Amino acid sequence: MTVQPTRGAISTSHYLATEAGAAALDAGGNAIDAALAAAAALCVVYPNNVALGGDLVALVRSPDGEIRFLNGTGPAPAGQTLEALRAAHGDRLPLRGIDTVTVPGGVCGWNSLHEYGAALGWEAHFEAAIRYAADGVPTASSVAAAILEDRESLERDPGCRGVFLPGGEPLAEYDDLVQPALAETLRRVAAGGSAEFYEGETADRWIAGLAALGSKITKQDAIDYSAHWDEPLSAPFAEHRVFTGPPNSSGFMLLRTLEAIEGLVAGAPIADPLATGAGELARAFAAANAVRAASLADPRMGGLSGAELIEMATPEHPLPGQPKPTGDTVGISAVSEDGWAISLINSVYFGFGACVLEPETGILFQNRGTSFSLDPAAPNAFAPRKRPKHTLMPVLVLHGGELAWVPSTMGGSAQPQIHTQLLLRALEGGNPAEATHAPRWMVCEPNDAGEVRVMAEADVPEAARVAIAEAGFPVDIVPPHSEDLGHSNLIRVDGTDYAAASDPRSDGSAIVR
Repeated sequence: MTVQPTRGAISTSHYLATEAGAAALDAGGNAIDAALAAAAALCVVYPNNVALGGDLVALVRSPDGEIRFLNGTGPAPAGQTLEALRAAHGDRLPLRGIDTVTVPGGVCGWNSLHEYGAALGWEAHFEAAIRYAADGVPTASSVAAAILEDRESLERDPGCRGVFLPGGEPLAEYDDLVQPALAETLRRVAAGGSAEFYEGETADRWIAGLAALGSKITKQDAIDYSAHWDEPLSAPFAEHRVFTGPPNSSGFMLLRTLEAIEGLVAGAPIADPLATGAGELARAFAAANAVRAASLADPRMGGLSGAELIEMATPEHPLPGQPKPTGDTVGISAVSEDGWAISLINSVYFGFGACVLEPETGILFQNRGTSFSLDPAAPNAFAPRKRPKHTLMPVLVLHGGELAWVPSTMGGSAQPQIHTQLLLRALEGGNPAEATHAPRWMVCEPNDAGEVRVMAEADVPEAARVAIAEAGFPVDIVPPHSEDLGHSNLIRVDGTDYAAASDPRSDGSAIVR
């Protein structure tokens, strides 16, 4: 049988994942197949950023032009209570540990994507990932750095310690990262579908492993979970239309910022927002951060809609923010000539998530639960079966009704800011490499003292740094292409011509077929 390769493009934050996605195109798959193969591979090669125990969101454009949002973020256990968490932890959840683990939604999200539009069989998505886990891969620079940074947390967990500090020593860059238990789990999921992860032997193993550590997640929680499709948020900007995800995602922050740039908030457009207007842009970023901190919550349990969050007034006294996630997320951008396109975001939140790796399955789990508030009056207060507020947000950009850009990024709460800077540079005429490689800055969430600071790479233009400082933000300088400023991916679409690039802050690559 002769397989006709599919023309397309894929960009991810790790080169081996990009190669897995390109192989799916070569096998006759489409953009969804490429993204799923890359996502599974990333769970093996980039565990500080994503794992089988993580969450997922995606924007998908089908060949008929319909754009749909997929929410694969998991809820809190049905058997956990706010009162029990307050008794155990006081006024704030810890950053890591078993009580920060919510039901993982990523694998169910993969299944929803597969059923919606994949051309290849389910098992084909796992071929590269199984090989990488069983045979081992060189430890990436991002992973090696994260192991050192999070060594104390990793050492406390036997599963993490066995994988990332074998023999008691942290894996260094280029050391073999071998994960035989994860390889076996991937084989079972490839053979049994997502039901294997939520209802089968694999579910029994990881749920029992977490229960032994004190988790309240039950088999019924896993069986009851389902990713769901939703309407995206969208808004016009500079003769384009920008699509992103609704709450509990942070997509509203991007659209709110774009409104500020165009003068729909303060009444005057922000001129030259990446240079002399950077101070006003920083104020817009800070305002979006404040709204997110104060009001973003699960809309299925009383949280505001995206439109309401875009329009609401900035809180006078922004809530102190949590520490910035390290690692946290992968973005995948993919397109194919048959008309499919996807911006997919998979995540464990902080580096290595909860730092809980169930040793029988090799599954590492996210710490999304740490985003819940333990203040009973807060919109984002913990509740059983509730989803925490999320930093994740996919993006697609159209021009004249046709697909123009497919961006994706990690970066925690700075994802809307990174997308804003990518979009501004792209619409100024920058190609994907120029947009992803350009110097970057971000407004951090308020610290515990309520102070809002800006992190800027050293090569950010002086005019921008001066404008930010004059707007009242202390500026902390970090080296160029700092990983703290996120891993972005970007594909430019012009009919059936593609250009793609991956962020130099990551271990990634882009391939155009």
